[in-house]
Amino acid sequence: MCGITGYIGDNKTTDILIDGLKRLEYRGYDSCGIAVVDAKNALYLKRVSGRVDALDKLVAQEPVKGAQSGVGHTRWATHGAPSEDNAHPHTDCSGRVVVVHNGIIENYLDLKEKLLASGHKFKSETDTEVIAHVIEEKLKSLHVQEKAIRSDMLEPVFFEAFRRALAELKGSFALSVIWAACPNMVLAARMYSPLVVGLGKGENFIASDVSAFLKYTKRVVFLNDGEIAAVKKDGVDFYTFQGKKVAKESVTIQWDSTMAEKGGYKHFMLKEIHEQAESVENTLRGRLLPLGGNILKAEMGLSAEAIKSFSSVQFIACGTAYHAALIGRVLFENFGIPASADVASEFTDRAKLLGKGTLVVAISQSGETADTLFAVREAKAVGATVLAITNTVGSTLTREADHVLYTHCGPEIGVASTKAFLGQLAAIYLLAGHFAAARGALTSSEARSYAENLLKVPRLIEETLAQEKEIAKIAQGFASSEHFLFISRHVNYPIALEGALKIKEISYVHAEGYPAGEMKHGPIAIIYKGMPLLAVAPSGRALDLMAGNIEEAKARGAEVVAIVDEDSRKTVKASRYITLPKTEELFTPLLTVIPLQLFAYYVALAKKCDIDKPRNLAKSVTVR
Repeated sequence: MCGITGYIGDNKTTDILIDGLKRLEYRGYDSCGIAVVDAKNALYLKRVSGRVDALDKLVAQEPVKGAQSGVGHTRWATHGAPSEDNAHPHTDCSGRVVVVHNGIIENYLDLKEKLLASGHKFKSETDTEVIAHVIEEKLKSLHVQEKAIRSDMLEPVFFEAFRRALAELKGSFALSVIWAACPNMVLAARMYSPLVVGLGKGENFIASDVSAFLKYTKRVVFLNDGEIAAVKKDGVDFYTFQGKKVAKESVTIQWDSTMAEKGGYKHFMLKEIHEQAESVENTLRGRLLPLGGNILKAEMGLSAEAIKSFSSVQFIACGTAYHAALIGRVLFENFGIPASADVASEFTDRAKLLGKGTLVVAISQSGETADTLFAVREAKAVGATVLAITNTVGSTLTREADHVLYTHCGPEIGVASTKAFLGQLAAIYLLAGHFAAARGALTSSEARSYAENLLKVPRLIEETLAQEKEIAKIAQGFASSEHFLFISRHVNYPIALEGALKIKEISYVHAEGYPAGEMKHGPIAIIYKGMPLLAVAPSGRALDLMAGNIEEAKARGAEVVAIVDEDSRKTVKASRYITLPKTEELFTPLLTVIPLQLFAYYVALAKKCDIDKPRNLAKSVTVR
């Protein structure tokens, strides 16, 4: 997730772009830049590795006059480490075509090879830069000689080159493009990544979300997938990717600027819960079929032969990421692959038992978790291979691991992890599927079924989120409770742990997560009349046992909230139900965690807690 701004008009272009980037910095903050075209059709480009304040100071040292159009970007790295060279905007060989981009160009390596063969020179490691060069090629194919034609006559040529370039791109993208020869028009396009146009008087705006320009205008048009905006200062025209003009209705935004940054949600945590379908989709996109290892080899150098050579898999992580690791252990064991999961801070003795046949999977949203990094170093010291699952390009973990699988979830602002956890789970499911197929634990038809089930998850997440109001009502009924118990079995036991952790993190109440089978070994003693017990009980091998555990809790006075599907609801008897869409048992953790996240959020909201910044906690634990 990155932030895009674009502007055309007679006001101070650089000031407007930088102000927009400051309001979008929550979307990406490892590098940033702006590009504007001045009164003489010269391009002014400034980029920095770091925050927008540094860019602001750089621009102030060398201001530009007479700029009438430009684009800006604040980056959350997906391809290429955070650096000035990798910062957006990116240019073509001529330095005249400029692109900013949010998303992932899946076929960028193929495009880059063709462009290199045609003599193009690249200046960055990013997937974005190929877009500028593809547009450059399309302009050449249209036989453009920019100095021989008036700039207004170049507008339809620029549009057509842009449109043809879009046809070459595969993946997700929101783009904004300028061409120094054509300063009176800014082009933008969307496919699977958000982009919005702001309509002003004698000026118009482009951004990833409305917070970038809300102080200037509240009248906006949201682009749909497959649409282009041709933005001029006196108006905006909209087209399909095929070049057909379309009529679009504007809407008036009622949010204030703070709410706009949160997409209209009250807290970043709630916004990020609602972004989870997109997070899972981004993690899976272009990496799933065919299962078996070839995709992993292309992306991170892990071949099918290497996958077959590992004797065991060892997961290490901390906090919420450890709960993802526990589910990973179950998944790999389900396919007959020996697996273990350990809290990274307690890994020292286990590390001594590893060897060259072990693949250590280290999970960290930030890639800077101190205990996880220390555990990785211990594993490497005994010859183990390390694969990192992380959301942060250029982090310490990515530099120390042998292989890296990025989750592509975008920045997570809320301290209590939600979408990063779903991204980690999606990456683990992706990894498990490739391992199982490569090692013969899945036939080709079973592999396709596994992939199809996984690809359905984003839609099922949306269906689950549709129950938010009902979950909020249940949560508010328990807001005064000071003790909560979460139970489940098998692959969902870690979800019980995660549900308990979430409510502890943001509500400051006592909560415990247990395997349901352990209830009679002690925890049942703490149940009292009216105590809320959340039971994760989807259909599966252990459902009858779960139903029995729930009855035992009810007999001691527990108020049971059951997380079920339509089939398991017939077996489970509870005080209240949250009914999820049905999926195969193995995939249920990707859904069952969502009502627990919402439950914790609405309990915390009722208690008036500081949800995005809970006391005593930091987003990334970088000390041991």
